[in-house]
Amino acid sequence: MNLNIIRNIVSYIILLVVQVLVLNHIRLFGFATPLLYAYFVLPMQRGQAKWATLVWCFALGLAVDIFSNTPGVASASMTLAALLQPYLLELFVPRDSAEDLTPSFRTLGVSKYVSYTIILTLVTCLSFFTLEAFNLYNWIQWLTSIVGSTAITVVLILVIENVKNRK
Repeated sequence: MNLNIIRNIVSYIILLVVQVLVLNHIRLFGFATPLLYAYFVLPMQRGQAKWATLVWCFALGLAVDIFSNTPGVASASMTLAALLQPYLLELFVPRDSAEDLTPSFRTLGVSKYVSYTIILTLVTCLSFFTLEAFNLYNWIQWLTSIVGSTAITVVLILVIENVKNRK
């Protein structure tokens, strides 16, 4: 079995359990919910098949939907993030880099990785909360949910990535 598949399975299970059992019950300041499962799409390799990234992310989003009672919202937002990930990654990866590059602090550099993380997390949170609200009647709450959730999710992702790089 490929090491990349094992890494994806372990990451899938850990992110699903943490999101469902811990993070879904957190509402910071009444509007910000960390969507840490968005981290799953960030370290997908550059040369990985696009259909595989879409299937992995849809499956994680579907599992989060099942356990969180958000019918189709997480799976749609994760599928959109998986669809955009290869194209966003190309904006930050050097042209002469390896085809099997895995995005991290070491491979992209801190500033590029932080920018990549913010953009992809913002896309995920924007699509999640737009589909969840399904209207813009209370646009201030919608906007604060997006900004707050993006900020707390990016902070958690950067902490995780920093801990991974210290090993």
